[in-house]
This record gives sequence, structure tokens and C-alpha cells, in this order.
Amino acid sequence: MALSAEDTQTASAVWEKIYADVEDNGAVVLSRMFKENPHTVSYFKNFTQLQSIAETASAEEIAALAEVRAHGKKVFSALNDMVSHLTNVDALKETINPLAKKHAAELKVDVKDFRIIFENLLDLIGEKQGADAKTAFKKVTDLIYEEIKAAY
Repeated sequence: MALSAEDTQTASAVWEKIYADVEDNGAVVLSRMFKENPHTVSYFKNFTQLQSIAETASAEEIAALAEVRAHGKKVFSALNDMVSHLTNVDALKETINPLAKKHAAELKVDVKDFRIIFENLLDLIGEKQGADAKTAFKKVTDLIYEEIKAAY
């Protein structure tokens, strides 16, 4: 599924606004994932702060943790690389492939959990930029998710 030039341009503009606050927005997306899908905390056994407060803390408290903020930034940086390759599917696949392989083989992350991150990202986009932006960026998350699944 390729995106049209217009879809790519619109999605890139949406992403630019979200990525401008990479650390806060990345932390929000991950903290919501941890609160709404508690099983995802188990992927982060090395996050000692998260492990100690995950069950009782609010999403806001989780988002304030340095380890969550750092990983949120890492996730958003990877997404930024992917968004920069939306016009070149081969380059996009080259960007996604190692990430997907590592999460599948080494980290044992269920591929469906990428959908959770994307849903939280789309919700944040909707809150900050409105329904049209959310709809526009959903085309991107759908494309990336399909490429991740294909690489798993």
C-alpha cells in the first residue's frame, strides 16, 4: 500500500508538529500504552523505575520517568526515520526490517503491540491536531504496521 504524494505531504506536516515535542509526546504515548495495556510493562524488565510504580502510578507519573522519556524519544526517532522514507517504500522497508527483526527475535514483542503504540499515537494526534490530522496519519501507521508485520 503506497501513499499518494498528497497523503505523504499531509502526514509529514502532521508528524512534524508531533515530533517537535519528541520527548514529551513519546513519553505520553508509551505511558498510555503501559496504563491501558499493562502486559506491555513486561517487555521493559530493565526499567526499574517503571517496574516499581507501573501498577499504581498514573499515566502522567509514568510519563515523567526518565527511562520512559528516553525510550519514548527513541521510539519517536525511529518513527521519524520511517516518516522520512514514506516516498521510497524500499528505503522504508530497510528502516523497518532491523527494528522488526530485533523486536520479534530478541525482545519477543508481540507484533500486535505495535498497533497499540500506533493507536495511542493517533489518539494524541487527534487531541493536539484534530480528527482530520488523525485520519491523515492513520494511513502512515497502517502502512508502517503492515511493513512491520511483513518483516516479523
